[in-house]
Amino acid sequence: MSRARVIPANEYVRTRWKNGQGWTREILRVPDQDNWDWRLSIAEIEQDAAFSSFPGIDRELILLQGNGVRLEFADGEPVELEPPHGRLRFAGEREVFGKLRDGTTHDFNLMWRREAVDAELLHRPLVGPMLFFVDADTTWVIHLLAGQAEFEADAGLPPLFAGDTAVLPAQAERRRFALQGGGELLAARITPVKPVGAADQ
Repeated sequence: MSRARVIPANEYVRTRWKNGQGWTREILRVPDQDNWDWRLSIAEIEQDAAFSSFPGIDRELILLQGNGVRLEFADGEPVELEPPHGRLRFAGEREVFGKLRDGTTHDFNLMWRREAVDAELLHRPLVGPMLFFVDADTTWVIHLLAGQAEFEADAGLPPLFAGDTAVLPAQAERRRFALQGGGELLAARITPVKPVGAADQ
């Protein structure tokens, strides 16, 4: 994944959950193999079901569509993901059961291998221009929740429509991407984990 690109929503790959109890539309995994470092998808929760277990993985879930879901963890903690965009960050090892409040939900799902990368997920309005900087250690992924947007011409990227995702991968030389338009987006910042004891540069 060496070049910036836009992934249209109609190109997401629909697959079964690891435990077979639901569906997901996979946006991207890096690297593109079973033993990925990070992964973006949209989970389709159509019935009350246990979530798949992902040892060694941290994850963040954000409600995109639907009337909400109640997450019931085996340790007794209940969490309500409520409209419009309830969210929760939790360890993939935690045993959790999802109960729908009233009908199917679609949920944005960012997962990352905690020994390999760190991830930060931002939810922002898009009003006018927004700048994203990539460098040797920084990858940005922008998922447009609503509205329309486009990058400056020098990016060489097509426009973004609601549901599309732009991937701005780390590059040896720092580069600026300017996004402008109107709407609402999720922006994930992915950085490698520094080895224990490594000094800041």
